[in-house]
Amino acid sequence: MTLSPRPTPDRVWQRFVAIGDSFTEGMSDPSPSDPDSYVGWADRLAFRLAARNSLEDKPFGYANLAIRGRLLADVVGPQVETALALSPDLVSIVGGANDCLRPSVDLDSVADRLEDAVAQVRATGADVILATTADPVDAPVLKRVRGRLAVHAANLWGIGQRQGCYVLDLWTMRPLRDPRMWAPDRIHLTTGGHQRVAAQAAWLLGLPDDGFDWRAPLPPMAAPTKIEAAQANAAWTRTQLTPWVQRRVQGRSSGDGRQPKRPDVAPIPPVSQSPRT
Repeated sequence: MTLSPRPTPDRVWQRFVAIGDSFTEGMSDPSPSDPDSYVGWADRLAFRLAARNSLEDKPFGYANLAIRGRLLADVVGPQVETALALSPDLVSIVGGANDCLRPSVDLDSVADRLEDAVAQVRATGADVILATTADPVDAPVLKRVRGRLAVHAANLWGIGQRQGCYVLDLWTMRPLRDPRMWAPDRIHLTTGGHQRVAAQAAWLLGLPDDGFDWRAPLPPMAAPTKIEAAQANAAWTRTQLTPWVQRRVQGRSSGDGRQPKRPDVAPIPPVSQSPRT
């Protein structure tokens, strides 16, 4: 199926602020220069925006306030407040997926709080990017919460329509169903996954096409045997699920004590100088 080009935007964004959780922080797309940091889709989109602005001799700055493990209350509360203080003209707001993992989640409340935050940002004149989760239909464990994530995705599309937002559609990006797009924790995207999300975001914003087909399937691979799958699931339970449950029980988060990786709007190199674009 041919992908239609998006209309070229009338607006040239000069101050992009990304807020959210581990997805927007960039896990698990490791930085080549800092072993404790990640690149991620938002940074990669910022590189593309910087490149477009440099061609038009216009400034560009970028901040990323996202922190792993954050629930929606932090994203739509302190992060939105901090983001607005930076006077952005483009804000990505991605949150709520961590809330959806909790059995007691109130999906209507998640949607209402997120829409209130979006409306607050839109009232300043800034544009907003939202993002659905990927469809976990083939994920060994996360497929159990597929229904909740599907409702959350539908709510995001409604918010986007009412508030005039851009919506990143990870749900129907079928390459993200491939396990090779996911890190060993099965929750965070690899570098390849983030590259595809950033490419869809660039297309969504109407940026010039760089020739990368983010919808293209990966080459075929052999399916694991039942024994290999069982061994992989056991290892994942031991190294990933058990520590997550322990943090939940102890009231801790993977992001405790962490600070945003880019707390201020500052210049960022254009795509030609960015890592592994």
